[in-house]
Amino acid sequence: MTGTEPGPRERMVFSAAQLIRRDGVGATGMREVAAHADAPRGSLQHYFPGGKEQLVNEAVAWAGRYAGRRVARFMAGLAEPTPGGLFAAMVRQWTDEYETAGSLSGCPVAAATVDCASAHASTREAAAAAFTAWRAPVAEALTGMGVPAERAGPLATLMISSLEGAIIMARAEGGVRPLETVARELGPLLDAAAPH
Repeated sequence: MTGTEPGPRERMVFSAAQLIRRDGVGATGMREVAAHADAPRGSLQHYFPGGKEQLVNEAVAWAGRYAGRRVARFMAGLAEPTPGGLFAAMVRQWTDEYETAGSLSGCPVAAATVDCASAHASTREAAAAAFTAWRAPVAEALTGMGVPAERAGPLATLMISSLEGAIIMARAEGGVRPLETVARELGPLLDAAAPH
């Protein structure tokens, strides 16, 4: 997006991602997306001729790009970047949300994977691409901190999958304990992968 106000299409993709992360794909209707985006209902068919599946896939792709871009912001916010510090920053995004809102929404990529991946090949592919769009910047950041290239990709997968699991558990428990636990326990393992 440029510095201009997002148009109805962009607002609907963003709104779909927000509603999916809160309610899941099944409970997210096209009308709710249009209302949330403050977009004319008739524009849904115009912008998304492939219907809900297309909208979900685009919301998933947006979420993957968003998560990937966040990695650079997390790194910039670390005075002395370490792999454990990067993971703690990734987790803090979610604990901060809980402190602000009093509850947690999930990840739209995970929600779409759970709800649709077995029924819609296009959504499974969109989710896989979204995770790649997130995993690649994490691996690149790890390599930049001295983690050997052959370990950076697997550790990025470990970080993201641990975070996603902790988010699910935190939502089930109604608190951030699983997120705090995974950050505390995984941090030293991640830091051990980088030279001191």
